[in-house]
Amino acid sequence: MIEIKNVSKNYGEIQALKNVSFEINSGELFGLLGPNGAGKTTLINLLNTYLPLKAGSITINGLSIKSDVKELKQIMGVVPQEISLYEELTAMENMKFWGNNYRIKSEILKDRIEYYLKLTGLYKRRHSPVAEYSGGMKRRLNIASSLLHEPKILMMDEPTVGVDPQSRNYIFELIEKLHEEGRTIIYTTHYMAEAERLCERIAIIDYGKIIALGTKEELYKILEHKNALHLTFIDKIDSEEVQKIVPEFDIRKKSKNSVYISGDNLIKRIPNILKKLEQYKNETVDIHIIRPNLENVFLQLTGRELRE
Repeated sequence: MIEIKNVSKNYGEIQALKNVSFEINSGELFGLLGPNGAGKTTLINLLNTYLPLKAGSITINGLSIKSDVKELKQIMGVVPQEISLYEELTAMENMKFWGNNYRIKSEILKDRIEYYLKLTGLYKRRHSPVAEYSGGMKRRLNIASSLLHEPKILMMDEPTVGVDPQSRNYIFELIEKLHEEGRTIIYTTHYMAEAERLCERIAIIDYGKIIALGTKEELYKILEHKNALHLTFIDKIDSEEVQKIVPEFDIRKKSKNSVYISGDNLIKRIPNILKKLEQYKNETVDIHIIRPNLENVFLQLTGRELRE
């Protein structure tokens, strides 16, 4: 059990976290979803004791991050957003370095290095310098290194940034396997699809505040309207003009030439919407139905898109 109570963190005049409180259950795959700069990494760095906690309290399995740092480091693994590897060293040499930092006995370390390199699909390249690895391979080695001391809790800060789709799927499958083994995993991302696929519960964070928390299904219930239309026009559009043409719907501008339209019984009323928009001088070139998703939840709560 991880318990976060009234946590705040400032960098000078910038308030990175604002009175944050929530709990993470043992064995849970918990997501922190929010745009860049929302406070995700700051919270992770407080949880893993990289940053000092001055306002509020955090306990992990009954241990305080203020007074029980040594004990906590034995049960926590951290996959940082930045790659923490020595590129001139091989994968084996990097793993030995991190294993020695955890003071793992040599005979145990040898077996664990082999196991986790195989688990992450890197064993055949174990003697290659990390400088020769792709971005996805480096991310996987980063994860393997964090597991050497077999932590009960794994904190993963944007672990798929800059990786190709194949490596991303490999990482997803690896995370799912680690979760099945019973580990508590805290996963930060600004990718809505990642949170929807992986996480049992999700906290949406924005400007240092938790603005919503729950399962996907619970978060979808926040939506006033379950479906939306994304309409793209040839030229730049005026959302206020579109609103006048279809006043019974909620219009939100997405880009200079596209809008979201939402409202009751939307799907059945699409033909009527398109007929009304024929009077608009700007031609519609693309129509996309958007089902309930976390992007829509964030848009409704904040008035902007998740990755803006």
